Amino acid sequence: MISFCFNFYQLFNAVIVGIKKDQEFRILFFLLLTILVGSTTFYSNVENWSIIDALYFSVMTMSTIGYGDFVPTTDNSKIFTIIFTFLSVGLFVALNTKIVLITLEQRKAKLLKQKEKH
Repeated sequence: MISFCFNFYQLFNAVIVGIKKDQEFRILFFLLLTILVGSTTFYSNVENWSIIDALYFSVMTMSTIGYGDFVPTTDNSKIFTIIFTFLSVGLFVALNTKIVLITLEQRKAKLLKQKEKH
């Protein structure tokens, strides 16, 4: 549990740093949130899923996990899901890459400060 909390703190910190200091991160973050809100709204209205179920399905799809516990049932939903998957997977990977880069830059800066002190 301590490891989870530590990793969550690092993720949260990297997101805050990215929002404050990195324009590309802000754009990716905004696009990902926009597509996530749009897909959640779509599935909630078209598939009559709860907001939580629609959000869950959207995140599982964009992260390519896809448990299969929710499945689009209408042709419109299936077409939307195809388009959503193509758009969201790339954004999801790009944003996660930026988070990793920010985390590595923070660690590198910390190590350089430690070396300078010694």
